[in-house]
Amino acid sequence: MDAALAVPSPAAEPAALFDAARRGQLPLAALMERAQALQNAGAGDAAARLYETWIANNRSPALHAACFNWGTVLSALGRHDEAEAAYRRALALQPGFPPAHLNLGHLLERRGELDGALAEWAQVIAATEMPSPATVDFRLHALNNSARALETAKRYPEAEALMTRSLQLRATQFDVIQHYVHIRQKQCEWPLYRPVGEVTPNQLLMGTSPLAMMSVTDDPAVQLLAAQRFVHERVPRPPAAPLHAAMPARSGKIRLGYLSGDLHHHAVGLLTAELFELHDRSRFDVWAFDWTPDSATPQRQRLKQAIDQHVRLAGVDDLTAAKLIAEAGIDVLVDLQGITSGARPAILGHRPAPVQVSYLGLPGTSALPGVDWILADRYVMPETLLPYCTERPIYLPHCFQVSDRRREIAPTPERKTYGLPDDAFVYCSFNNNFKFTAEVFAAWMRILGQVPGSVLWLLADNDAARENMLRSADAHGVARERLIFAPRVSPQEYLARFRLADLMLDTFPYNAGTTASDALWVGLPIVTLAGRSYISRMAGSLLTAAGLPDLITETLADYERLAVAIGRTPSRAASYKRYLADEGRRSPLFDVPQIVRDIEAEFERLALAYRR
Repeated sequence: MDAALAVPSPAAEPAALFDAARRGQLPLAALMERAQALQNAGAGDAAARLYETWIANNRSPALHAACFNWGTVLSALGRHDEAEAAYRRALALQPGFPPAHLNLGHLLERRGELDGALAEWAQVIAATEMPSPATVDFRLHALNNSARALETAKRYPEAEALMTRSLQLRATQFDVIQHYVHIRQKQCEWPLYRPVGEVTPNQLLMGTSPLAMMSVTDDPAVQLLAAQRFVHERVPRPPAAPLHAAMPARSGKIRLGYLSGDLHHHAVGLLTAELFELHDRSRFDVWAFDWTPDSATPQRQRLKQAIDQHVRLAGVDDLTAAKLIAEAGIDVLVDLQGITSGARPAILGHRPAPVQVSYLGLPGTSALPGVDWILADRYVMPETLLPYCTERPIYLPHCFQVSDRRREIAPTPERKTYGLPDDAFVYCSFNNNFKFTAEVFAAWMRILGQVPGSVLWLLADNDAARENMLRSADAHGVARERLIFAPRVSPQEYLARFRLADLMLDTFPYNAGTTASDALWVGLPIVTLAGRSYISRMAGSLLTAAGLPDLITETLADYERLAVAIGRTPSRAASYKRYLADEGRRSPLFDVPQIVRDIEAEFERLALAYRR
């Protein structure tokens, strides 16, 4: 009988499959089909044994392909050492086999062996220098994953170089364009939109992520466009029926649910601890639904202790997560992540709660289906901005941003500890480098040029950003030693060193948020530039609530003039410091109990309106 006719049917007992594999009567295509059926049925171990049996009893020219597939099954089962052996066996049989190199690289990366992973992908890149239609996707896979891994490791110039090669090969890769733009922001590579390959200016703009776009322009229409494109491409279409509608009617205390993967030492986690702690437990139950990596850090533990009911969503699919929220009877679900890295917007699309609100995670419109409200104040979100936001505003009376009055501050260090001159006027900007723009950095250089002896104190997240800033200083005729770079330190020391500066210079169009709150809490005044978008008005909102609206400007020229005027009159900076020391912490900005009561009043109003 022809061996092909002896192949067991899909319904055959696994024993018959194994017998056919042992007797050499199971063709490779049938083997792959039957193994996949076993995996789909939840019998991954049986699929792995079937491959192992077939490989031990067959001498096919395609044995390397079977070893590769065996490795993928073992990897899916978490049997990584065995998977590695299978991939290496495939490569021994067929040296240079791209799929095996690619998957072996992923396995090594998951194990934390970055150099090993890069070496595997480099072999694919080297073998496909002149790619054919059959190998071009392998080459792109190797280039893109190498670039992603290098970006994660903050090896930005190497990552950018690989992204450039990838885009020169295929221009229509929006994921790669997104990372290419943002990695240039992180390195302070100006101009930001450098042409590459056949990528058009429109593709560069359309490939800019919503978060990156907030550092590019304060045009609210362009920011809305970026958010809508992200939602269209990345967020599943929501089902017609909201999950919460199938749940029993609620009564009793209002249940607040906070949704986030950033409840740790992250801007969101740093701002919200006291919010959770101060919620009125006689009226509200406070739940957290989060997928934050767990840790024993004090901030993580404090956040967990401030929550009444904590539901871990790590490893839980989006629909199941939404069902857990709906079954918990959450009245108001507060999304603390928006469409930033690691967000899970599909959960919100299922509408597990009748009231769903955006807060803090994305300071602007997310365009997410299922998010109807955004916490704001009338400064950060004026009525002229409303046409460009898919969410409706929940206006708080004073300031949209909560903060934490329990921030620990180390003793004030001496200036010489950080290489600062004792007699200089010290400007600072401790914002992330991706918020820096060529236009504002040029203004900073002109400010230094007009204030003799002044220095600018900055963070540099990476060597490339540092060198690019120094080159910009050279181009503006500013001596390099007038730029002083601060190292990363503990949170307590970070707060303490704000006291060594005389004036903080805000970034634009992506204003400081948590950093501005930190500076004002410690007593450092800020000059900001307010624009048209929510995120470009954040620091202005904080300064208004702190009682210092005269430090808000509306043009770059005015921003520059005000910073120079204060720098030339150090006593003026000192008076702002005295005001913040005497009045700042008593201002509405830091009246956290009142802000929490204002938030609760709005959440209660919306929840009760739905119940009625």
